[in-house]
Amino acid sequence: MKTWNRLASAVLLVAATATVPFSPTQPAAAAATDVRVDVDVRAGLATVGDTAIGVNHAVWDSQLGTPAVTGLLRDAGVQMVRYPGGSYADIYHWETHTAPGGYVAPDTDFDTFMAGARATGAEPMIIANYGTGTAQEAADWVRYANITKGYAAKYWTIGNENYGNGHYGSAWEADDHADKSPREYAANVVAYSQAMKAVDPSIKVGAVLTMPGNWPDGIIGTGDTGTWNSEVLSRAAAAIDFVDVHWYPGGAGAAETLTKPAQITDAVRLLHDQIQRYANGRDIRISMTETNVDIGRNTQPGALFLADVYSGLLAEGVFTVHWWNVHNGLGTVSEVAGETDYGDYGLLSSGNCTADGTVCQPPLNTPFAPYHALDLTGEFARPGDRFVDAGSDNNLVSAHAVRRTDGTVAVLLINKDPDDAHQVSLNYHGFTAATGPVDVATFTNGADGITRSTSAGAGEQTLDAYTMKLISLRPAAAPAGGPKAPAKPTVTATDRTATITWPASASGVKYEVYRQNNGAAELWGETTGTSLTVRNLEPGRRYTINVLARDNAGRQSPPSTPVTFSTGTPADAPCTVTFRDTNDWGNGYVGQIDITNNTATAVNGWTLTFSWPTTWQTLGSGWNATWTADGRTVRVTSDGTLAAGGSTTIGFVGNYSGPNVLPTVFTLNGNTCTST
Repeated sequence: MKTWNRLASAVLLVAATATVPFSPTQPAAAAATDVRVDVDVRAGLATVGDTAIGVNHAVWDSQLGTPAVTGLLRDAGVQMVRYPGGSYADIYHWETHTAPGGYVAPDTDFDTFMAGARATGAEPMIIANYGTGTAQEAADWVRYANITKGYAAKYWTIGNENYGNGHYGSAWEADDHADKSPREYAANVVAYSQAMKAVDPSIKVGAVLTMPGNWPDGIIGTGDTGTWNSEVLSRAAAAIDFVDVHWYPGGAGAAETLTKPAQITDAVRLLHDQIQRYANGRDIRISMTETNVDIGRNTQPGALFLADVYSGLLAEGVFTVHWWNVHNGLGTVSEVAGETDYGDYGLLSSGNCTADGTVCQPPLNTPFAPYHALDLTGEFARPGDRFVDAGSDNNLVSAHAVRRTDGTVAVLLINKDPDDAHQVSLNYHGFTAATGPVDVATFTNGADGITRSTSAGAGEQTLDAYTMKLISLRPAAAPAGGPKAPAKPTVTATDRTATITWPASASGVKYEVYRQNNGAAELWGETTGTSLTVRNLEPGRRYTINVLARDNAGRQSPPSTPVTFSTGTPADAPCTVTFRDTNDWGNGYVGQIDITNNTATAVNGWTLTFSWPTTWQTLGSGWNATWTADGRTVRVTSDGTLAAGGSTTIGFVGNYSGPNVLPTVFTLNGNTCTST
């Protein structure tokens, strides 16, 4: 959504046995430690691809493709660059290099962009003009790029934030179509995809969706039968290879903004669920091609947010994450954590000044703090690295970890506390570190770059206020031989049990099933067979598991691809609850709950209880009963009678400030109900 800042014109024109933590080679953590971080290499997440670290380029940026910029991006490990730039994509015509109604800088045409991408060593992500363009124009662009010029440009998105065309009331995105509904967008996505793939069948085509928890997620527009995402996916899923989302989570201040990365797992899970509903078994992937913050864009809050968000999204399997933007221009100047913040969405300075000349940015192309965070993140998450589960017991300290192919474990620690340092105790599971010092890369508040050192802190690290650290630990013994990772398991679950099944990976091995648990996985069981049934699970609970193999020599394989599943509710409960979101406006909704007494006896007086799945959901008001909330627990009481086989309906207003994960488990007078 973000576009060129006109202030930039002067310069830019531009359930089981718990594991035992590894005891590190260093002395036990001192009493002063106040944060525990666990890292478990047996709990595998996504593998980093070769397009993971991305940024945006724009045709109004006169620095696009210059040696200074390509060098900085290459040094930061940028692997994908997006063009021609946010909302400009829906007014930009590639062949004439024009954007009617907008500014196009000299030397920013497609060939210049491609030369810059190649100099950076990055794959292009190209946005075809949906708003004012045609399928034929997009197909001609593919022909020019891949047939005429041989650029082998693989990734093409149809438009940018096209839900912002006025259909839901807000209009910032150009759209010349008379019908601005998601149905029309979906029909055109199909037409664009067919025309473009007729030229080059090897390309990957993406459609624009909304990120769960961001407007207009949850809203059903006039004349629609579903949300933007459901309307687009139900009609166009067969024609696309990936979906493209943006995320500007906002926040009343830096502290609130830095809590938002905690929403990533739920948001990506909801998006995956939406995709799989219509994918018909196809692997439709996710790209995140714009994100940024409202406060601290050029200072440490932006940097901490970038590192946390890139790591969190990549761990969840998002194949590329892009910061908005390389350059953008001066905005509102303020002081954040003792540093001047220019309100600039750019990674690099535009070098411009306020109109009255009282405040000027650093010289052109000077890196801002988020650039250094991008650099550190690119060093942390390298192609081929496997994210593994890491967890912190302090919300102000985030932890992410990867296992490299040589066995090295890298841990990224992020202290989001602006005032205080934290002493971190590091605990490793399934991994033994080599003795001796560890490599440490640090980026602190106000620093001009990353500092590097060695430390004796395999088991303990001090994190100064507003600081991020990357520590790299070599294994005590290099990996040699051992069984390969089992294939991705499948799960069949009821309300209390789950049967996990996987193909045999080798003869003479024992398989171990681990449940991910905030960096300290739980061993659910082991078997020489290829199936394990786990019992005594909680109804309506989400679990993520990995399967590993261990040979007779005790060597353990890498973890399988993770599988996330949810248990259901009892099929023969004494009560049934049907829950519906009947009217949603993007940060709140009307919920309707139908309660049925399945017994042959009347219930005189009742209490219905449920819990919000997340911390960012709250109760507004309720009716047809007495509603109370205590933290995440909601209780609804009535002195009325539920007749045998009878039903009643209650309702409420719910509020949310992140992905709206609906509750699925309800108890009536202490009995878990069947949910439908």
